[in-house]
Amino acid sequence: MTEALGLPALEQALSALAARVSSLRETRSAYPADPRSTLDAALAELDTARELLDSALHELRRAPRRSGGRESGSQRELKLLRQVFKTFPVPVAVLDGSGVVRRISAETSRMLGSPAGYLIGRSFALFVDVSRRAAFRSHLTAVRQGGRTVTFQTRLAHQGRAHTVQLALTRLTMPGEPHEMTAVLVLPVEAQVTETPVGPVDRSDAALVLAAARRQELLSRMTRLLLDEDSLRQPVTVTRAARLLASELADWVIADVVRDGSPRRACVLGPADRPVGELVRLVESLNPLAAPLVAHVLSGGSGVVHEMLEEETLLGGVPDGPPLLRVMGAASVLCVPIQGEDGPAGSLTLLRSRDREPFTLADLGLMEEIGVHLGLALRARRSFQDRSQAAEALRTSVVPRALPDIPGFEAAAIYHAGSSPVGAEFYDVFPVAGGWGFALGGAAGKGEEAASVSAMVRNGLRVLSVWESDPGEALGKLNHALTAQRTGMFVMAVAGFVKGRRIRLASAGHHPAALLQPDGTVRFTAGGGVPLGISPDSETFGEEITMASGQTLLFYSDGLVTSRNDRGEAYGEGRLADVLARCVSQAPAAVVKTVEEDRHAFSGGRVWDEIVILALRVV
Repeated sequence: MTEALGLPALEQALSALAARVSSLRETRSAYPADPRSTLDAALAELDTARELLDSALHELRRAPRRSGGRESGSQRELKLLRQVFKTFPVPVAVLDGSGVVRRISAETSRMLGSPAGYLIGRSFALFVDVSRRAAFRSHLTAVRQGGRTVTFQTRLAHQGRAHTVQLALTRLTMPGEPHEMTAVLVLPVEAQVTETPVGPVDRSDAALVLAAARRQELLSRMTRLLLDEDSLRQPVTVTRAARLLASELADWVIADVVRDGSPRRACVLGPADRPVGELVRLVESLNPLAAPLVAHVLSGGSGVVHEMLEEETLLGGVPDGPPLLRVMGAASVLCVPIQGEDGPAGSLTLLRSRDREPFTLADLGLMEEIGVHLGLALRARRSFQDRSQAAEALRTSVVPRALPDIPGFEAAAIYHAGSSPVGAEFYDVFPVAGGWGFALGGAAGKGEEAASVSAMVRNGLRVLSVWESDPGEALGKLNHALTAQRTGMFVMAVAGFVKGRRIRLASAGHHPAALLQPDGTVRFTAGGGVPLGISPDSETFGEEITMASGQTLLFYSDGLVTSRNDRGEAYGEGRLADVLARCVSQAPAAVVKTVEEDRHAFSGGRVWDEIVILALRVV
């Protein structure tokens, strides 16, 4: 059929073709186990469709051209032919010389699941199975150069649909087009549809609003995850973010971070439903800069989205092998920077396979925002860790890592941090000339400044004990130093120097120590005095105790006796004495544990100020 039929005959032939194609579809559905006869008939109809197109072109060429304001007969015929093309019952696409879609029928749009406006302007090879793209391009070139019709079988995939099809490519010369085109007729042989609903993707206002809401929900979940305490304390920020993205947004997630000026692969997550462990390890071993897409994003600082992949080398290749994207089965890729203070601190690369809807510009916008949030979280974690290290350094400056052995005594202590990450309470046990010294106290206040003042008092006592044999004299000199520096803080402290079984005590506004006798009675030392740092003329209160075997001397911080229960009642020294009376003959470690457990039960586990308990027992 090479002669023009005339428009009435063409319309009639198209109507008959549509009816036969519909009948073939019903036959294929009714007899799925015997597709061969249906396929042979369908191929015959494919030839018929191609001849009808040739006849339509003949009709166009012989129509005379007219000018003027009124619509000519050829213009009316052209409109009719365009309408015929749009409603053609067989999927048809018209490609330009480079294989880009220029015209597409409604049936093709329905099969691929996207409107014509979305598909026009894209390379048709993007829909062809990766393994057959090279063959498709070769066939396309042969048709364009030789003019012969070529047919071959392949798979088309888009928007969650996969179709095994027979393609027929034929050269096409169109009126008004300076270059020859190529017509592609698509005959489905087998279709595989995923959970994506059949039909075009819903792009209504309601669907767009719902998609935007889902992206906002993902962003909110990401923000909550990044602000979680574990993300701040441990180096898991990037990994946790990648896991969330892999579960919600992509089949593959690759996270790279810049360390010491060089990008390093931090995390690779693949599809959970496929055995890709070996491939994951391969991707983990590759240099991020070997991927042109990652290198571009890290150097340019802006994100990139490829809705449908045409260039398979964007992530480089397997060593001595095919492109990595082909091996990973990717059809759509997105890469954004993790924003740092002075440029990209890393990158996130997301891949989707052919059975999912490709990434869009909206996904790119979401991921760029996540890249900003992740960069802020990494900076916050570094700052948090720096402060934690500083806090740990301050804690070790006010609390010893372990108590030394004191000849003739057993010693034990408990330190319980309060609401502040940096405590202001201190305790210490250290050697002095001819014996041992100990100290306990704390600056009035919280935070780093209070902790630094407490550390100065603790270390000052160690230094002054080299020259002073009286703890009261040592505390007096520390008092002069504090008032001269005008720190604005005062320190309650108690210190004691131990020689044999004799203990000389000095108190500067501190709580009295509790002395537990072997018979269970408890008495308190005098305590008192004026806290350090208030006045240069302040005096400390001194006392000397000679301890006997079995006696236990207990020192404690203000946080212990001021702990309150849910009725607002203070723990107090009376309750402390009752608890100590039950600890007769117990080792210091058991005594301090019993006191702390009782305080914990009394206050319902609440801790406001640091709690320090130091016990010494004569053995």
